[in-house]
Amino acid sequence: MHASASSNATRELEDVKVMEKEKTMHASRHATRELEDVKVHVKLKLAGLWASVMFMFVYVDVIGFYRPGVIKAILAGFMWKFEITQTVLLAGMALMTIPSLMVFLSLALPARANRWTNIVVASLFVPASIFNVIGEPGVFYFWGALIVELALLALVIRYAWTWPATESRSASVPITSAA
Repeated sequence: MHASASSNATRELEDVKVMEKEKTMHASRHATRELEDVKVHVKLKLAGLWASVMFMFVYVDVIGFYRPGVIKAILAGFMWKFEITQTVLLAGMALMTIPSLMVFLSLALPARANRWTNIVVASLFVPASIFNVIGEPGVFYFWGALIVELALLALVIRYAWTWPATESRSASVPITSAA
């Protein structure tokens, strides 16, 4: 009888092990996995926002060529209501060079200069973006793009303004006298 009880106990133990293994396999199949989330540095966020601003500027300009009469006006020497001159082209290029440079400067400048450069340049681009849609009658994509551009510029200002600070090492070192 003793052998029979021992074999029953062994079988029960094996059954328990099998059930535990099945529970573990079931749990691992149905477990929710956490997605990895990496903290992105402010400099990368700012560079990405400036790249997005540039894409919006380019997208609006390219789509604008599909409006009736735009290509005809360009071929006649006019961009919007302005005569196409070297000065107008240079001004347009200068305006678009600034956000292009901001992608790089957001990555390269030291934190303090970076913060204020982003705040100032984004603040100056808000009225520039608004100026680009003034006088555009009933063109919804211009106004939609303006909303997106203003939101992107607001994010640039917000991220730069709320740039995380770190405590300097010199502030945490106690000053002692040599006396």
